[in-house]
Amino acid sequence: MTRPERALTGTLLWMTAGAAAAIPSLFVPEPDDPLITVTVHLTLLVAFAVGLVFHLAPLGDDPWFDGLKMGDNGRRALTWVSIVVMVAGATGLVTLATSAALRFDPSLQFLQMLSALDIAWAAAALTLGLRRRFDARAAVFGAAVLGIVCVWAIWRYLDTVGFTADGGWILEASALRQLVLPYDMGAAVVALIAFSMGVKRTRAGS
Repeated sequence: MTRPERALTGTLLWMTAGAAAAIPSLFVPEPDDPLITVTVHLTLLVAFAVGLVFHLAPLGDDPWFDGLKMGDNGRRALTWVSIVVMVAGATGLVTLATSAALRFDPSLQFLQMLSALDIAWAAAALTLGLRRRFDARAAVFGAAVLGIVCVWAIWRYLDTVGFTADGGWILEASALRQLVLPYDMGAAVVALIAFSMGVKRTRAGS
């Protein structure tokens, strides 16, 4: 198989395994306060996304799309964008399956989907960039810090604003702007910088 085919196959396998987690999730008791369940669920989704991008990253060490006349940097960027899309797509489908199995309120399922996708793409882009620009340890550290900060921001928002009587998401724009968006924007900027650094410069000796 070609490297893109291997990446797609690996993504499908990870996605299937992640979605299978919805089965035991059906037996998790519905909590009176969903904050802990939501936080743990989002943390596991971030871990899934980071694990998947590390699984796929070696397949993107050499650029795909040999037939495109874009230069190595252009093809590498397109290769990594493809991997980021695979990671985000798989994370989104796993989020959908497990959120439903955990019986979250539909509005809370929507919040989990937005949060997981937002963190997954940023963590994937950051990981790919740091791994090539520095090394795997820097990528692990960077992805861990980004994930922790973003999950913490969502936790703090939900802890501050609370939930509806049915366990739904309360959208409070001012709190969202103050408690979540600055961290999301910061994560996006850092991820894009790392991505660009990795595309333009290889590791020493590579």
